[in-house]
Amino acid sequence: MKRKKLAAARTTKCRFCTKDGCPRPAFVDYKDVSNLKKLITSQGKLFSRKRSGLCAAFQRATSSAVKRARFMGLLPYVGE
Repeated sequence: MKRKKLAAARTTKCRFCTKDGCPRPAFVDYKDVSNLKKLITSQGKLFSRKRSGLCAAFQRATSSAVKRARFMGLLPYVGE
């Protein structure tokens, strides 16, 4: 019986970090709805860091940006 080869672990890189590293302070624009929609599920929940591939600083900035966008009415609180 042949053994299956294990898939190589993919390393996800933070989409907001640059080649020089993580810029400080980490800021995510709450008005950029198209980027924020990629980071939330169809139910309106935020993806985890492991799933979204963000670093810790930008995960925190993203969560506050999503909350601001929801308050301003740019994103829904619940999914459709």
